[in-house]
Amino acid sequence: MSSIYRRTDLAAEMARRLVHPGVLDEGLRSGLFLSGLRRTGKTTFLMNDLIPALEQAGALVIYVDLWSDTQSSPATLVRNALRKTLSEVQNPASSVLARLARLRNLDVSAFGFKFAFKVEQVGAEGGTTLAEAIKALVEQAQTTVVLIVDEVQHAITTEEGNQLLLALKAARDAINPRPGTPGYFIFVGTGSHRALVSELTARRNQAFAGATSVPYPVLEGDYVNHLLQRLQADGLPNLPSLSVATQAFKTLGHRPEEMIRAMRQLVLHLPPGAKADEHLPTIAATLRATAADLELSKLEPLGSLAVAVFDRIAMADGDVRRLYSNEAAADYAQVIGREVRVDEVQPIVNELLAANLIMRRGHGAYGITDPFVQEIWRERKQLLV
Repeated sequence: MSSIYRRTDLAAEMARRLVHPGVLDEGLRSGLFLSGLRRTGKTTFLMNDLIPALEQAGALVIYVDLWSDTQSSPATLVRNALRKTLSEVQNPASSVLARLARLRNLDVSAFGFKFAFKVEQVGAEGGTTLAEAIKALVEQAQTTVVLIVDEVQHAITTEEGNQLLLALKAARDAINPRPGTPGYFIFVGTGSHRALVSELTARRNQAFAGATSVPYPVLEGDYVNHLLQRLQADGLPNLPSLSVATQAFKTLGHRPEEMIRAMRQLVLHLPPGAKADEHLPTIAATLRATAADLELSKLEPLGSLAVAVFDRIAMADGDVRRLYSNEAAADYAQVIGREVRVDEVQPIVNELLAANLIMRRGHGAYGITDPFVQEIWRERKQLLV
């Protein structure tokens, strides 16, 4: 039995709606944004299910993970991925070109790409724009090009990233409305911060305002059943019932890695004669808190003022502004028991940003990076009341 739980039906349906949409799905050509917590299987689904399904449907797929290199700007990562694809399709020996040739029932030797621009200058100042390059790619491939940007919310943390999204919108608008276009440009963004991803389509000042934003369909009982079958195939005894295991999986935020960790603890440390259904809920609740502790462990070394600033953001509903105001400084002072100067706060905020505990959500506005961590923080605060 495969170690990867495949979601082929879901991927095929999504691919069909993106590449060959019906009347009610044509709005997806304006962009699709999927949001879900970290480690819930989004990237695994993209790589193992959705991308192959899109390619099977005839699309040319470009994938970029903005979390793969946090030292590089989102714009640089996207430009590099596009340049790589443009270079590959000009190489007669590339697998990308071979697949496209098969889709068009052509011999590779009779099917090639020649661009009237230098690939290395795409997106550079004075060079070919992203819109021009993607339009040329669609025209020569004679098919739909799908750009998937994983952890897309990082694009709006810099002005360069915002300009990137505007450039991709320009590509969409230059390609998709054309009568008789040989293909479309579909932008798919996924992210682990649901509020931020939603804002990419909800705020009028965002490039993809009006595009479709939906929650990532998390794994459910079918995945848990698959996992239990694998454990049974390995000959492991005294496993929990499907209903109890499914509830534990929900407690763990639908995160496969955490579920496997819980099952490992259950199998290795279950006392003789004990019932798995009685112990798994406790293990799941403990691991849920531990998962948040891994992130929160970055907070205490930053000092008491950092804890106070983080708490102000975590306990608020929605965006938090005026972190540097005199009122905020007075509140911090009351919490940590000493005077706090306004000019002390900016370096602390920068450290919280560097630790990936908070994110800038707009000019002067901040939020917690991982909503799961925020939930645990709030639960613990309520216990102290």
